[in-house]
Amino acid sequence: MTEIEQLLARVSAEARNSRPWGWPSLPEPVDAATLARAESTLSFTVPPLLAALYLRIGDGGFGPEYGLLPLLDSPPSGEPAVVAQYLAHRESGRKDPEWPWPEGVLPISHWGCGMYACVDCRTPDATVLLFEPNADEADHAWYVDAPTLTAWLHTWLDGTGWYDESHDGADLEPWGDFRIRTGAARAS
Repeated sequence: MTEIEQLLARVSAEARNSRPWGWPSLPEPVDAATLARAESTLSFTVPPLLAALYLRIGDGGFGPEYGLLPLLDSPPSGEPAVVAQYLAHRESGRKDPEWPWPEGVLPISHWGCGMYACVDCRTPDATVLLFEPNADEADHAWYVDAPTLTAWLHTWLDGTGWYDESHDGADLEPWGDFRIRTGAARAS
């Protein structure tokens, strides 16, 4: 069994045995057609591990805090799906150029207070970013939560994420590529 297969087995077991707030049950996984519709709407592909979570574990409803958002359709908790959130954030960023949303950065989990865990679909290992919009400027709203989606899932499973009580106050590294990725780089 590969490392990814082992990780998916651990995530599956945890997903069956715990329920994030607002999720009465674990939704069924999406089918390949739903994933294809989501990717067509997004105009980019979802990283393989993220796709496997949706195709093999469930359409959201598992993971840290409020859990992963559903991919394409709204969940029973009422939170908009990943694709809808991404499109809304991109549109909002076009309307307010001071707060652009980076292309290819999917909000996958809501932390509350407008904060999201996001997967950078343009990086090979699917870097997980924290969007914390309660900052004064967009430049200060993005942090690297985990260098890879694999590492992010391990921190959830192992109880070592910044959001766990025992790790409260952990400092996250600012995401240095924000201005480059939003096309809003300023001349020095």
